[in-house]
Amino acid sequence: MTEWPSRDQAQAVLAEWTKNENLKKHAYAVEAAMRVYAEKFGEDAGKWSVVGLLHDFDYERYPDAANHPFRGAEFLRDKGWPEQLVEGVLAHAEYSGVERDTPLKQAIFAVDELTGLIVAVALVRPSKKLADVTVQSVLKKWKDKRFAAGVDRKLIEQGAEELGVPLEEHVETVLEAMQGIADELGL
Repeated sequence: MTEWPSRDQAQAVLAEWTKNENLKKHAYAVEAAMRVYAEKFGEDAGKWSVVGLLHDFDYERYPDAANHPFRGAEFLRDKGWPEQLVEGVLAHAEYSGVERDTPLKQAIFAVDELTGLIVAVALVRPSKKLADVTVQSVLKKWKDKRFAAGVDRKLIEQGAEELGVPLEEHVETVLEAMQGIADELGL
């Protein structure tokens, strides 16, 4: 298959490889952010959303940097899926060695970590709802390095810079994308 897989095909791969519901929700959050960025940049939102959906599909089986996302990339190549998709999946991991030389690769890198921070901010709101999260509340929690300590803020800053988007605007874009699928995310 040299043509780009459909969302349904990508969803089938995600379902086969990923059983953890929170990991699936992370994939949906990244997918939503990728779709919005594709539209902002005049790119194919369907293609970009598939990269978002699949970026961590192998993580449950291979949670270590020696294998993730490399094993998933091998699987996608074996399926005959386009190299542009495979490189997009690889680009989300800073250690993959894939140059982030296209807007798609820059976007997947930029949105991945940020979605986790936004979920963490939502979960400490009394309502536990994305609707109650603001850009300001994310940026306030940003400054508290103990909050969501596993989220690498330097990677988020680097991603926004590579995208050419100010950090506050980047947070707003990803937050709005996630708010648009809040029900699917259970937030």
